[in-house]
Amino acid sequence: METNTRVAYDSALRRWVGIGPYYAMFPTAFAQRVIKKYTSTGDVVLDPFSGRGTAVFAAAALDRHGIGIEINPVGYVYTRAKLRPARRGAVERRIAELAANAWRFRKAAQELPTFFKRCYAPVIREFLLTARSWLDWRQSQIDCTVMALLLVHLHGKRIDSFSNQMRQTKAMSPPYAIRWWDERGFEPPDLDPVGFMAKKLRWRYAKGRPRLPQNRVFLGDSVCRLGHVTRSLCSLGVENVRLLLTSPPYCGVTNYHYDQWLRLWLLGGPPTPTAPVGPRQGKFVDRAAYADMLQSTFTAAAKLLAPDAIVYVRTDSRKTTLRATIEALNVAFPSKKMRKYKKPFPDRTQTNLFGGESGEGGEVDLVLT
Repeated sequence: METNTRVAYDSALRRWVGIGPYYAMFPTAFAQRVIKKYTSTGDVVLDPFSGRGTAVFAAAALDRHGIGIEINPVGYVYTRAKLRPARRGAVERRIAELAANAWRFRKAAQELPTFFKRCYAPVIREFLLTARSWLDWRQSQIDCTVMALLLVHLHGKRIDSFSNQMRQTKAMSPPYAIRWWDERGFEPPDLDPVGFMAKKLRWRYAKGRPRLPQNRVFLGDSVCRLGHVTRSLCSLGVENVRLLLTSPPYCGVTNYHYDQWLRLWLLGGPPTPTAPVGPRQGKFVDRAAYADMLQSTFTAAAKLLAPDAIVYVRTDSRKTTLRATIEALNVAFPSKKMRKYKKPFPDRTQTNLFGGESGEGGEVDLVLT
């Protein structure tokens, strides 16, 4: 990601590409380098584990067709919003409408679990419940943009979010958060949601909106949704994919569903981090299920690629994840030659924050040609 300097945010693309805190994000510069090296203008870049859509965004910004699939609704909303953000005026009006009708949810706000009362001031709880009920983020681009911006600031530092003090990337468990706030005497910030969001919108829209028509993101399981990519290729007048660029979830590292439970609540999920999840939404501690997920996805994706397409996968260097990824790629692309490039990380990442099998750190790039 670009650093927080005046130069780094001097365009609409740079102000929108990084929207949405999320684990295991592709560095934008990395995605751009790979796309420039292996594709040409008009080619299709596919990411079946698109996260918050950095590879898709980078492809579209470089005049390629970016297509992504993401199973987590949080990543999907971030991606869809930044690829086609709604006009600022429409977003401001929708936020004002939500705030004006928040009184309708006063009773519901009072009935929320204790965590929410300690995390958010009453006016914020009412506002968020209105957004949760009224925003049609699946169908409306305006509502999707509003929702994405609310998700960004749903929790984080008290001076820069709706919530009591909390990590921005990961939502903590309610008992832990309540105990932590009690020990420090922290109270939720008393904010005007319209005024707070107005400041955020002024910065986000200061350089305009990205114009990225050559892209598409799908919500759901990759194996099921890859069939929709075929129809997208037909609509684009393109026969196949030239580059598969992705980074699958790492085995046993983190649970994207659990870690994003509060943002998933705003999207309509339950008010608890212990909600049941599907077999492809957890921490992938079952190694057989993890290997099957990778093999099924890459095999399905292989049908969409040109014979001479490039497959570029960034994965964890730990043995379990690396071995499963290599085996899955060899099964899906038996005629391609694989090269491995060690990529040690310069800073602490999700892999060494959440555990590993050895003291080794870093990631591995697997390139199939």
